[in-house]
Order: sequence, then C-alpha cells, then structure tokens
Amino acid sequence: MENLIYLDNNATTPTDERVVEAMLPYFCKKYGNPSSIYKLANESDMAKEEARDKVAKLLNAKPYEIVFTGCGTESDNFAIKGTAFANRKKGNHIITSSIEHHAVLNACKWLEKQGFEVTYIGVDKHGVVNLDELREAITDKTILISIMHANNEVGTIEPIKEIADIAKDNGIYFHIDAVQTVGKLPINVNDLSVDLLSMSGHKFYGPKGVGALYIRKGTKIDSLLHGGHHERNRRAGTENVPGIVGLGKASEIAMEEFEEEERRVKKLRDRLEKGLMEKIDDIIINGHPERRLPGTLNLSVKYVEGEAILLQLNHNGIAASSGSACTSGSFEPSHVLTSMGISPETAHGSLRFSVGRSNTENDIDKVIEVLPPIVKKLREMSPFGKGKGIR
Repeated sequence: MENLIYLDNNATTPTDERVVEAMLPYFCKKYGNPSSIYKLANESDMAKEEARDKVAKLLNAKPYEIVFTGCGTESDNFAIKGTAFANRKKGNHIITSSIEHHAVLNACKWLEKQGFEVTYIGVDKHGVVNLDELREAITDKTILISIMHANNEVGTIEPIKEIADIAKDNGIYFHIDAVQTVGKLPINVNDLSVDLLSMSGHKFYGPKGVGALYIRKGTKIDSLLHGGHHERNRRAGTENVPGIVGLGKASEIAMEEFEEEERRVKKLRDRLEKGLMEKIDDIIINGHPERRLPGTLNLSVKYVEGEAILLQLNHNGIAASSGSACTSGSFEPSHVLTSMGISPETAHGSLRFSVGRSNTENDIDKVIEVLPPIVKKLREMSPFGKGKGIR
C-alpha cells in the first residue's frame, strides 16, 4: 500500500531486503535436502549450520543449543510441553503469568487437561510479575517457570534475572518467551541464566514460518515432533533451509545495528507519546514507564472504542493495533490490560503503536496530526464522550 504508515511492528515486520537476498538461492538453485550426502545437499546443510552459528551468537549461546522451529508458537509449545512431559516423574506443577501470549497460556491450559497443575501469577499496574507471589507458588512438584521477556501488548520488560535466580535456587527449569525482544534488546542467555528461550524470525525483519528454541545443554526435554533424526533428534522434519538462512541473516543484521536502532525507535516512540499526551485529554499510557520495549506505545483512550479509532486510522493510511495480532477479532478486552487492573471499558479503548525500522519523524508527526480529531469526532458521537475532546 502506497504511503502506508506502518506502526504494528510487534505483530510482524517486513522482511529486510538483505534477508530476502540471502534466502533466494535456496529456493531454486541450492535446493538440496540438507540430510542427503551429495554436494547440492551439503550446500544446504552448510548454510543451515552457518545460520545456526549466527543465531547462537545473537543470544551468546552454543550452536548445538539452537533448535530451528516453524514459529514462536511452536517454540513456546516445544519448551513448555516438552519440559513438562520429560520431567513428569519429578513433578507436575508449572508456573506462568496471567499476561503471557496465548501460545503459552493455551499450552498450559492444554497441559492442565493432561493432569498437570498450573499457577497463573498476577502482575502490578505496570504489568510487572509479582515476585513474592512467584516464590509463594513454588512447591516440591514445580518443574517449570515460564515468563515472557517483554509483553507483546504493553512492552513491559520483566525482571528475568531475578526470576532466574528464584528458579535456580529451587532447581526449577526457566523458560522465557523472548519473541518480542530478540533483535530489539541485547540478550545473553548466560547472563539471564535461562534454560529455554523462544524466538521468531518475522518479529525482527526475518521471514515468517521460521523460529528457534534455545535449549541449555543438560536441559531434560522431550520432542514434540517425531520422525527422522533432524536437529540432533530434537525436532523431526526436513528443515526450512531458506527460512533458516533468513533467520540467520536477520540475526546477523540485528547484532550489527540494534544499538543504534534501539535509540532511534525509542526517540520516535517518545515523540509520539509526548505529542498525543499534549493534544488528547483522558488518555492513559499502559505499561512500565521506563522498563519498556523501546518501540512500544500502548495507550487507552477513554470514552471511545479502540477498534473504531483503528478503522479511522486505517482510512488515513495508518496501521496500528489494539493489542496482540493473535487476538484480533475478539470482542473480549485484553487479558493483559485487565490483569493490570484496567477496567474492561478502558481496555476496550486501547491502541498499540509499535515503531520499527522503516518509521520516520514524519510518520510520527502525521499520527499526532491525524489522531486527535479522530478521537474528538468519535467522542462527540458517544454518549459517554460528550464534552471530551482535544486540547
């Protein structure tokens, strides 16, 4: 779409042209099955292992600790279900939070049907998990803690190191869903002391349909997929070589550019937040004011529906969201916002702007220009918003 201002980069990112260029040969020219033994196959296998090295370097992990998957959701399911079943003789209790992505929440709910027990700990008004509640939830049957690195809706960055220390002190495996942070924040799996970490290519300018799971050496985990001996017997199925190459290239670019990009998108995010706060009455910024993803701005506009605002923004060539792309179309208020103590009425007025690599100051200024009159118009139409408008 021409002149589109895209501010939904937490949902997905455009594949970097450099990534696409790296992938292209592996569709039609270097198309060999990496499990075969001839030269064409060896080229694919070498490319796959080079990509594994790049992903490992991005996380400061060992290459053999990286398992390629089909997406972040598969990585989450692999980590949670695989660890649960592999350690069932030790215990059947899992701890997660109430604001996790549905890939984690629904995996845990499925495990409850298989006889596992799950505790969903709460968060404070900023979306930070309650560490005291976490400590109290631990039993002698607890085998896994799964907490996201940063929330996909409000951007709050969780106290991962502190949680890791609690897990380690109690001999419990610790998994983090880092889908929103890989490529955006510096990540060192050894400094964080995590045992498992999920990531997804399309969240940081790689292709869709490829992800990875970091599995610390010595972690006891069962496979989800059974078949051949792929991925060192951890994930059966012929590898998506073009996608894996793309994930590797995206990781390489992220390592080279993310420090400068982190500063740039934060500056744009702050410019947008300041401009909207100055021009629109009765809006609430959701998420931690400081410990937040650099490009994420989630706000609630009182007295109007977020979906109505999004439709008007779309009409003006601006793409944003009301929360997670995986819950679009749902009429329920965000489980993240309600868990933070925000009323369902206010949560229904939420918007998420996620700044990315292609955004400019002109994009931000356009939103600051367009959004206030949209809000004013919608409030005038709403019986709850009469008299509420812009400054």
